[in-house]
Amino acid sequence: MGLDLGLEASGFDTLVAVEMDKWCCQTIRFNRPALPLIHGDIRDVTASHILDIAGVAKGEVDLVAGGPPCQSFSTAGNRSSISDVRGGLFQDFARLVDGIQPRFFVMENVRGILSAAIRHRPLKLRGPKHPPLAPDEQPGSALAVILDTLENAVGYEVVFGLVDAVNYGVPQFRQRVIFLGSRDHEFDSVRWAPERMPIHELLPPTHAEEPSADRPWRWRTLGDALDGLEEDPEYLRYSEARLKYLRMIPAGHNWRYLRRFGEHVVRAALGGAYGSDGGKVGFFRRLTFERPCPTVTATPIQKGTSLCHPEEDRVLSVREYARVQQFPDDWVFVGSTAEKYKQIGNAVPVGLGKAIGETLRAFVHPEQQDVADARQRDGTLAAPAFH
Repeated sequence: MGLDLGLEASGFDTLVAVEMDKWCCQTIRFNRPALPLIHGDIRDVTASHILDIAGVAKGEVDLVAGGPPCQSFSTAGNRSSISDVRGGLFQDFARLVDGIQPRFFVMENVRGILSAAIRHRPLKLRGPKHPPLAPDEQPGSALAVILDTLENAVGYEVVFGLVDAVNYGVPQFRQRVIFLGSRDHEFDSVRWAPERMPIHELLPPTHAEEPSADRPWRWRTLGDALDGLEEDPEYLRYSEARLKYLRMIPAGHNWRYLRRFGEHVVRAALGGAYGSDGGKVGFFRRLTFERPCPTVTATPIQKGTSLCHPEEDRVLSVREYARVQQFPDDWVFVGSTAEKYKQIGNAVPVGLGKAIGETLRAFVHPEQQDVADARQRDGTLAAPAFH
């Protein structure tokens, strides 16, 4: 419920939640026992059922928000795209938007959705010795289907683009594609600047590494996120074989630091990955308090996605993970330690959800936006109060 908590912080009320994962459902029920929750597959959920539970009629809802599962679009996966049932779930999201007819919708997904093909052809089957790519194998063909569905079949005006959560007060580098849809084509009123992506006109960045007039606040760091957090003993353990090398690496460095001890040490540490392509930036990575955290994933202990504490020889704890994603300290996660990391890592950062919500609230309540704009200009608008 990271996205939901952020939207609520901007003034929206959550009427109904739909979730398939049993541990996520238990977490929602523990923290929000009064929130109507549909535990099931979205493919089996109808718009009329959601409207009945919410007690509203079609067209009366301000916002529908969701993030159809993204594994089939991720560059880290096998890129099976919308031919994978998980990738095809955007069709069910579109079906519910069509049936509920909210004033706006928000759909969040991974960066890979921009370049995914409807039908992915492995790299080893491309090139001069193979047939040319078919239209449905072309990069971006899946995105074209998604936009056609949302804009033409469902009838919404859609603005989309790649954003990085760090630019919205989140203490984490986390790139995501955000789709914003307007039933009444209200985005037509926005004056688009030719030098910026449309999504950045609707969702202007507020934070930067070096603040400026239009981005007045500095990036929030891992140190900011963890400030004042009490010690948390719950975390996954590195193996002694991994710790042997992590203990040799200072804050802010990764496997490359091992070269100071000889290339034989690097080879031993990386094992089979030693000769692989790519920067391997996540291997034996030790974080620093002075910078935003790298993207937190569903598990912090994989060899290629190390998120080692800056000073202690351990991975970030569950509560530290939650701080990076900006969950409230009193938000309880249910399940095993591994399940808790998964829930947190798969969530949308609360601060990004809040920024999206504030953008849409400006259309729902434009009189409030006039006050916010004035406060922003005279420097009295406070930075988001998230860790």
